[in-house]
Amino acid sequence: MTASNTEQAPVKKTRKSSAPAALAPAANATIENGPAQNATPAPLFVAAIDVRWRDLDAFNHVNNSNYLTYLEEARLQWLKHVPGPWFDEHSMPVLAASGVNYRRPIEWPAHLRVELHCTRLGNSSITIAHRIVDADNAQQLYSDGHVVMVWMNPTTGTPVPLPQSIRDAASHSGG
Repeated sequence: MTASNTEQAPVKKTRKSSAPAALAPAANATIENGPAQNATPAPLFVAAIDVRWRDLDAFNHVNNSNYLTYLEEARLQWLKHVPGPWFDEHSMPVLAASGVNYRRPIEWPAHLRVELHCTRLGNSSITIAHRIVDADNAQQLYSDGHVVMVWMNPTTGTPVPLPQSIRDAASHSGG
């Protein structure tokens, strides 16, 4: 058996550009659990967020990890507005999955809108699509994607049913 020292030609990788979603982030959100169910046309919530100087990286644009912080802040703002209890000692949300598409860099100063949309309600989970856009021009899309939040018992680590307040808020969103 002889070893082959032949070199392989380098493989050229091409990047496929995907077009930003016009309105509904659910169109771009990939949901592994099947098609979107109970999708709401109106946002669950729209959060206003200002870019801070400390959010910038060495390239003078928002570091990609801060996009996740903006999304977390928007979800927490939404949850604070949910009428009724959404967590207690037996039921708390955890982030089970996240997908972020970075569409364009965010530069400082910037005023952002983070739009949240429900794309799926499960037994113990909710899939929330998100869009980060310019506050003055919603066509200026910086990022989109989705997260999956699962409600679980913090003691046992097992999933529990979604709180009714979350189901109601997701089903009756009006922006």
